[in-house]
Amino acid sequence: MTTAQAQALTATQIAALTSKQIPVIETADIAALSSTQVAAFNSAGIAALTSKQIAALETADFAAMSTAQIAAIASTSIASLETTDILALSTAQVAALTSKQAPMLETADLVALTSTQIPALATATLAALTTAQIIALETADIASLTTAQIVALKSAQLAALTQAQFAALTSTQITTLSTATIAGLTTGQISALNSATLAALSTGQIAAL
Repeated sequence: MTTAQAQALTATQIAALTSKQIPVIETADIAALSSTQVAAFNSAGIAALTSKQIAALETADFAAMSTAQIAAIASTSIASLETTDILALSTAQVAALTSKQAPMLETADLVALTSTQIPALATATLAALTTAQIIALETADIASLTTAQIVALKSAQLAALTQAQFAALTSTQITTLSTATIAGLTTGQISALNSATLAALSTGQIAAL
């Protein structure tokens, strides 16, 4: 297939491409597709794209994808997204990222997520992040986490939070932590709590410190 032929493919023809045909398409031909054409791939087609093919897509192509397409990107290929691609994702698309994709995201790409995008991450997806990824999150991102996301964090993830990150947690976020979690806080994390946050803790949480 030539680049001109690829650009001439209709949405119906693209949707009909099989998982055996798609990986052998030249990356230059994939790059030549319009956003409308990319949006025509079915989920199985998106899953069949190789890392090099995913890397060949433009930011506008990712922005045009459906949530099902975003979720279908192979976990081995998700790291091929550029920072600009990540920033272009809508909150609905961010919410579609899976727990298998999240740990494979480049740290720089994860850090690029805004404090508007971060709260959109599914709790299971957030819980799947590595401790290195958690440490890389900016304080504004930590402060933007929903209470459901805070509760979903694993003990290892919470333990990995730096003093600056822990200090960014709001009283509402802190009060959602279980007494067992509170008991596992480090000395540095406890010292990062401000007076307003301490005042919001329950008697049970205070006893667990």
